[in-house]
Amino acid sequence: MTTHDILAHNRVILTHFDSYSTALVFPRWGKTLLWPEALPTSASPMPAPVDISPEYAGDAVKQAVVKRCGLNPDELVHVNEFNHWAQTETGPVRIHLLRFTTLDAPKAAIEAFGGVFKPISELRGSAMSELVLLREVFNLIIGAGGGRA
Repeated sequence: MTTHDILAHNRVILTHFDSYSTALVFPRWGKTLLWPEALPTSASPMPAPVDISPEYAGDAVKQAVVKRCGLNPDELVHVNEFNHWAQTETGPVRIHLLRFTTLDAPKAAIEAFGGVFKPISELRGSAMSELVLLREVFNLIIGAGGGRA
Protein backbone atom coordinates (compact mmCIF):
# COMPACT_ATOMS: atom_id res chain seq x y z
CA MET A 1 0.00 0.00 0.00
CA THR A 2 1.37 3.40 -0.94
CA THR A 3 1.76 6.43 1.34
CA HIS A 4 -0.97 8.17 -0.69
CA ASP A 5 -3.38 5.24 -0.20
CA ILE A 6 -2.75 5.15 3.54
CA LEU A 7 -3.21 8.90 3.96
CA ALA A 8 -6.42 8.80 1.90
CA HIS A 9 -7.98 6.54 4.57
CA ASN A 10 -6.59 8.33 7.63
CA ARG A 11 -6.16 11.75 9.19
CA VAL A 12 -3.64 12.71 11.83
CA ILE A 13 -3.60 15.11 14.74
CA LEU A 14 -0.03 16.04 15.57
CA THR A 15 0.89 17.41 18.98
CA HIS A 16 3.83 18.33 21.16
CA PHE A 17 3.84 18.53 24.96
CA ASP A 18 6.59 20.47 26.70
CA SER A 19 6.74 19.03 30.20
CA TYR A 20 8.89 21.92 31.43
CA SER A 21 6.45 24.68 30.52
CA THR A 22 3.41 22.35 30.41
CA ALA A 23 2.62 23.73 26.95
CA LEU A 24 0.53 21.49 24.73
CA VAL A 25 0.56 22.70 21.12
CA PHE A 26 -0.98 21.52 17.87
CA PRO A 27 -0.13 22.39 14.27
CA ARG A 28 -2.82 24.08 12.22
CA TRP A 29 -2.83 24.21 8.45
CA GLY A 30 -5.09 27.05 7.35
CA LYS A 31 -8.29 26.28 9.24
CA THR A 32 -7.78 22.55 9.74
CA LEU A 33 -6.08 20.71 12.58
CA LEU A 34 -6.01 17.41 10.69
CA TRP A 35 -3.22 16.34 8.41
CA PRO A 36 -3.01 15.96 5.44
CA GLU A 37 -6.46 17.57 5.06
CA ALA A 38 -9.72 18.23 6.85
CA LEU A 39 -12.51 15.70 6.86
CA PRO A 40 -15.31 16.39 4.38
CA THR A 41 -18.11 18.47 5.91
CA SER A 42 -20.46 15.51 5.43
CA ALA A 43 -18.31 13.26 7.69
CA SER A 44 -19.91 11.92 10.84
CA PRO A 45 -18.49 10.03 13.82
CA MET A 46 -18.75 6.25 13.71
CA PRO A 47 -17.67 3.35 15.91
CA ALA A 48 -14.49 1.50 15.05
CA PRO A 49 -15.07 -1.33 12.58
CA VAL A 50 -14.89 -4.88 13.89
CA ASP A 51 -12.23 -5.80 11.33
CA ILE A 52 -9.60 -3.12 10.84
CA SER A 53 -7.68 -3.49 7.60
CA PRO A 54 -3.92 -2.80 7.38
CA GLU A 55 -4.23 0.67 5.82
CA TYR A 56 -5.71 1.89 9.13
CA ALA A 57 -2.91 0.54 11.35
CA GLY A 58 -1.19 3.10 13.57
CA ASP A 59 2.32 2.04 12.58
CA ALA A 60 1.48 2.26 8.87
CA VAL A 61 0.06 5.75 9.33
CA LYS A 62 3.06 6.89 11.38
CA GLN A 63 5.43 5.61 8.69
CA ALA A 64 3.40 7.31 5.95
CA VAL A 65 3.57 10.65 7.80
CA VAL A 66 7.31 10.19 8.45
CA LYS A 67 7.94 9.40 4.79
CA ARG A 68 5.76 12.21 3.40
CA CYS A 69 7.13 14.86 5.79
CA GLY A 70 10.72 13.69 6.21
CA LEU A 71 10.36 13.41 9.99
CA ASN A 72 12.54 11.36 12.31
CA PRO A 73 10.52 8.26 13.30
CA ASP A 74 12.33 8.12 16.65
CA GLU A 75 10.86 11.53 17.58
CA LEU A 76 7.23 10.62 16.98
CA VAL A 77 4.96 8.17 18.79
CA HIS A 78 1.51 6.89 17.87
CA VAL A 79 -0.87 7.29 20.82
CA ASN A 80 -2.91 4.09 20.75
CA GLU A 81 -5.39 5.28 23.39
CA PHE A 82 -6.77 7.81 20.89
CA ASN A 83 -9.12 5.92 18.57
CA HIS A 84 -11.62 7.90 16.49
CA TRP A 85 -13.36 7.13 13.24
CA ALA A 86 -15.49 9.11 10.80
CA GLN A 87 -17.81 7.91 8.07
CA THR A 88 -17.36 9.74 4.78
CA GLU A 89 -18.91 9.34 1.35
CA THR A 90 -15.80 7.42 0.26
CA GLY A 91 -15.75 5.15 3.32
CA PRO A 92 -14.38 5.10 6.87
CA VAL A 93 -11.55 7.40 7.90
CA ARG A 94 -9.55 6.79 11.05
CA ILE A 95 -8.19 9.75 13.01
CA HIS A 96 -4.83 9.12 14.69
CA LEU A 97 -2.83 11.01 17.27
CA LEU A 98 0.93 11.33 16.78
CA ARG A 99 2.95 13.03 19.52
CA PHE A 100 6.38 14.53 19.05
CA THR A 101 8.82 13.50 21.79
CA THR A 102 11.41 16.17 21.01
CA LEU A 103 12.49 18.70 23.62
CA ASP A 104 10.96 21.51 21.56
CA ALA A 105 8.13 21.41 19.03
CA PRO A 106 9.61 20.89 15.53
CA LYS A 107 8.33 24.23 14.24
CA ALA A 108 10.50 24.37 11.12
CA ALA A 109 9.45 20.89 9.99
CA ILE A 110 5.77 21.78 10.34
CA GLU A 111 6.19 25.23 8.78
CA ALA A 112 7.72 23.55 5.72
CA PHE A 113 4.26 22.04 5.14
CA GLY A 114 2.37 25.27 5.82
CA GLY A 115 1.55 24.52 9.45
CA VAL A 116 1.97 26.59 12.59
CA PHE A 117 2.04 25.23 16.16
CA LYS A 118 -0.51 26.88 18.45
CA PRO A 119 -1.94 26.22 21.89
CA ILE A 120 -5.55 25.07 22.00
CA SER A 121 -6.61 28.52 23.24
CA GLU A 122 -5.52 30.06 19.91
CA LEU A 123 -7.33 27.62 17.64
CA ARG A 124 -10.69 29.35 17.44
CA GLY A 125 -12.11 29.32 13.95
CA SER A 126 -11.33 25.64 13.45
CA ALA A 127 -14.14 23.17 12.83
CA MET A 128 -16.04 22.36 16.01
CA SER A 129 -15.64 18.62 15.33
CA GLU A 130 -11.84 19.09 15.26
CA LEU A 131 -11.85 21.18 18.43
CA VAL A 132 -13.81 18.42 20.21
CA LEU A 133 -11.09 15.96 19.20
CA LEU A 134 -8.38 18.32 20.48
CA ARG A 135 -10.18 18.62 23.80
CA GLU A 136 -10.02 14.84 24.09
CA VAL A 137 -6.30 14.91 23.23
CA PHE A 138 -5.80 17.59 25.88
CA ASN A 139 -7.58 15.48 28.50
CA LEU A 140 -5.68 12.34 27.46
CA ILE A 141 -2.23 13.93 27.61
CA ILE A 142 -2.68 16.25 30.57
CA GLY A 143 -4.70 13.62 32.45
CA ALA A 144 -1.86 11.14 31.95
CA GLY A 145 0.65 13.55 33.44
CA GLY A 146 1.83 14.88 30.09
CA GLY A 147 4.50 12.47 29.03
CA ARG A 148 2.87 9.08 29.23
CA ALA A 149 0.10 9.35 26.63
